[in-house]
Amino acid sequence: MEASAGLVAGSHNRNELVVIHGHEEHKPLKNLDGQVCEICGDDVGLTVDGDLFVACNECGFPVCRPCYEYERREGSQLCPQCRTRYKRLKGSARVEGDEDEEDVDDIEHEFKMEDERNNTHNHIAEAMLHGKMSYGRGPEDDENAHIHIPPVIAGARSRPVSGEFPISSHAHGDQLMRSSSLHKRVHPYPVSEPGSARWDEKKEDGWKDRMDDWKMQQGNLGPEQDDIDPDMAMIDEARQPLSRKVPIASSKINPYRMVIVARLFVLSLFLRYRLTNPVHDAFGLWLTSVICEIWFAFSWILDQFPKWYPIDRETYLDRLSLRYEKEGEPNQLSPVDLFVSTVDPMKEPPLVTANTVLSILAMDYPVDKISCYISDDGASMLTFEALSETAEFARKWVPFCKKFAIEPRAPEMYFAEKIDYLKDKVQPTFVKERRAMKREYEEFKVRVNALVAKAMKVPPEGWIMQDGTPWPGNNTKDHPGMIQVFLGHSGGVDAEGNELPRLVYVSREKRPGFQHHKKAGAMNALVRVSAVLTNAPFILNLDCDHYINNSKAAREAMCFLMDPQTGKKVCYVQFPQRFDGIDTNDRYANRNTVFFDINMKGLDGIQGPVYVGTGCVFRRQALYGYNPPKGPKRPKMVSCDCCPCFGRRKKQKYAKDGATGDGASLQEMDDDKELLMSQMNFEKKFGQSAIFVTSTLMEQGGVPPSSSPAALLKEAIHVISCGYEDKTDWGLELGWIYGSITEDILSGFKMHCRGWRSIYCMPKRPAFKGTAPINLSDRLNQVLRWALGSIEIFFSHHCPVWYGYKEGKLKWLERFAYVNTTVYPFTSLPLLAYCSLPAICLLTDKFIMPPISTFASLYFIALFMSIFITGILELRWSGVTMEEWWRNEQFWVIGGVSAHLFAVVQGLLKVLAGIDTNFTVTSKATDDEDFGELYTFKWTTLLIPPTTILIINLVGVVAGISDAINNGYESWGPLFGKLFFAFWVIVHLYPFLKGLMGRQNRTPTIVVIWSILLASIFSLLWVRIDPFVLKTKGPATKQCGINC
Repeated sequence: MEASAGLVAGSHNRNELVVIHGHEEHKPLKNLDGQVCEICGDDVGLTVDGDLFVACNECGFPVCRPCYEYERREGSQLCPQCRTRYKRLKGSARVEGDEDEEDVDDIEHEFKMEDERNNTHNHIAEAMLHGKMSYGRGPEDDENAHIHIPPVIAGARSRPVSGEFPISSHAHGDQLMRSSSLHKRVHPYPVSEPGSARWDEKKEDGWKDRMDDWKMQQGNLGPEQDDIDPDMAMIDEARQPLSRKVPIASSKINPYRMVIVARLFVLSLFLRYRLTNPVHDAFGLWLTSVICEIWFAFSWILDQFPKWYPIDRETYLDRLSLRYEKEGEPNQLSPVDLFVSTVDPMKEPPLVTANTVLSILAMDYPVDKISCYISDDGASMLTFEALSETAEFARKWVPFCKKFAIEPRAPEMYFAEKIDYLKDKVQPTFVKERRAMKREYEEFKVRVNALVAKAMKVPPEGWIMQDGTPWPGNNTKDHPGMIQVFLGHSGGVDAEGNELPRLVYVSREKRPGFQHHKKAGAMNALVRVSAVLTNAPFILNLDCDHYINNSKAAREAMCFLMDPQTGKKVCYVQFPQRFDGIDTNDRYANRNTVFFDINMKGLDGIQGPVYVGTGCVFRRQALYGYNPPKGPKRPKMVSCDCCPCFGRRKKQKYAKDGATGDGASLQEMDDDKELLMSQMNFEKKFGQSAIFVTSTLMEQGGVPPSSSPAALLKEAIHVISCGYEDKTDWGLELGWIYGSITEDILSGFKMHCRGWRSIYCMPKRPAFKGTAPINLSDRLNQVLRWALGSIEIFFSHHCPVWYGYKEGKLKWLERFAYVNTTVYPFTSLPLLAYCSLPAICLLTDKFIMPPISTFASLYFIALFMSIFITGILELRWSGVTMEEWWRNEQFWVIGGVSAHLFAVVQGLLKVLAGIDTNFTVTSKATDDEDFGELYTFKWTTLLIPPTTILIINLVGVVAGISDAINNGYESWGPLFGKLFFAFWVIVHLYPFLKGLMGRQNRTPTIVVIWSILLASIFSLLWVRIDPFVLKTKGPATKQCGINC
């Protein structure tokens, strides 16, 4: 598909397809009618019966008879594509190895699908589609019967991802656009492997040289002694693992585990003491506190034990290059499709999205293996025009980045860095070109800002495109699907003439009455449309405000996903989230380093980290709901064959399934794929698209040969139609899972339940960086959204408390972590009660604990010591600072008594009563420049509970101190425990109090707090409140007769 082909908009259900700006000249289709030998370049020829000669009956790889005879006689006797041994065909001489074959012409058994040796992944697709599966795409089209339509199905090795779908002519393209080229019947088509292009380069050489070259490749004709590469060390290095686990030093992790066990023991003793020593005069307060403490202990176990096996990882990018980027050979790195999602350009500025796209286009990866898809779920013409400007600026920005190897490759962040940009730069032209590029970027920003200003006022008649065509997305809730290729092979070159990665704009169809499933639905639409157009085996998804900070991020992920030993069982590689623009003190724990640097490392040692919604590289096959490949089974028992009922039967079963090499290779196949083929339920699972269904069976990716670019465009529009997912498994078992606004947690959970494992990759230079809300109200609303998603998962069918036991592939500690992600909002209820208890105790002169003996005090001392030591040792092996850990503890209380509490209430209303409640935020402008958003006050309902807790605890402290002063010195002893309890609450809510009261240029918050506190104490002492006076226990002045 050409980059200049224009915007394609249409609706599959309404049978509409429109091409806007479709007046460009197109390239002709490559002639695929002839059969040419992929080895020598000659015609394949005919058999003795006059039929087309087919050397391999398994995949149909085109080879002429002389090459076939030569390979059988002196070569490896294997087909170069499917690696199946050549069978003796009619008229061919017998060679060694033919004795085991029956003396029949194998051409008669070409499509015998029961043969076990045909059970390879791509032959399943070939056999299934050769069986003429019906997809209900309409009747056969007679008017195009005379046109030769290349089939859509590829074998094990399809042509590589190119992104180029040329159109031969307008008439031909329009004719195929009007009539469907995808009919009910789909037939197999033999194609060459991606590396076979090198045979075309040798067609002008002699036949004997080509034969020798092939034999050299097959390993049957060794090189001369003088030709052996002397640098064997480099070859050995390329064979080494691409990554390795780095266990935490035993001097750090062993004491940590010992303290965890000790803390668990102390906690059990403490709870036993609390349960066996009730407070009778304050039984309600005591019971409430004990219930809260039991829940806190349960939450601690769920959070702590998944951190039992923390690990680090190292990657070796040099080995990756040595193995897959050999000099003089085609680059063998796997293609990657990158997804960027955006909805509202007014809330997600186009300039931010543009920087993310530019960082993707300039990443350090082969340009022909990168495809960037932008999902515009708001169908905004502003996003479309801004992306067009971005594509033009990329022609200058990308070569500048690669020429000088700059980091980061998002221009806004690069030019804003306050560092010495001349460090490590040696080219004299750098300063001049950087200055010119900065000017170009400033002009680009002005153009984008002009588009934003223009979009502020929508014309009454709607937006009009440059050629006078109305913008198809004027009605954001009722518009056709739209696809525009901005950059590609055709016209996708930079200012220096080098090829640029593909850049595709996608806006899925939306109609009233359909459930679109927000971001999860948009991501699933991108999965399907990318499978039709490029079909890379790996997918990297980013939020529109998360740019690539490390240009080698994709290579880091490939060190795990392309590892031949362990990569096949990895469903995704998750990177930590890092953020720009956060205040130095990180008042509201926006960096979330405790989660990303401690919890995620712990999960990586079990079954892998959870998916957090962005900065994640997926294996496409895992998103399709397939199980990970199975290795050869081990015998479950060893017997002497003396027991006919057990030992011999087990051995026979193992010998059948895993004893031979062929059996071991068959075990690596996905059993569910075979089941799907036998049941013919691809239509129900993936939807009614032949091209897309075919792409799901290609593990290595690649685009199936298509009948025409018009057919591919029509199919792409089809798979993003609003009704495509009806009666399919999308959102249930495939892709991003529906049912929660935190679709990320749910999607990763489903993959782990199938037996996949994930990897946590933390390169030294952060892979991605984004923006985080540093304002208190915005931060609380963000946490509210996450907590509400967890509540929805808890009350859904996919709750980790009871889901996933049938297959038994989810490890127990991994399940603990997922249970914790769904139940943590419920901690807000005991936390709210526990934070209110100090004030109640101070106001009622009661306490939740009885008088403590010397021995009982050891329980409290041991518990506090174990909590403190656990935190210290955790920081020691993780590298997290004490300040970050303390900020996390503070915001745990702040979020717990505000956002998490409202999430529980809203979730219960939504699940039980069907009431969907939204909390609105009212903003007030700010005049601050540096971190101005931090000091902006936005009132929201979420602020009420923590404000109330703060006030009653401050009042309780004042009341308690006043009471102690009135009652004498003997009252101070019991008061200290209550005051410690109250100050624990106030200290944790201190950042919240600063957010309510302070700006940097005003009176310090601590001064305001102490002023109010001291003024209240002295006021209460002066007034001498009656309740405190009545509680005095000194002698009555009237009886003693002393004039006091």
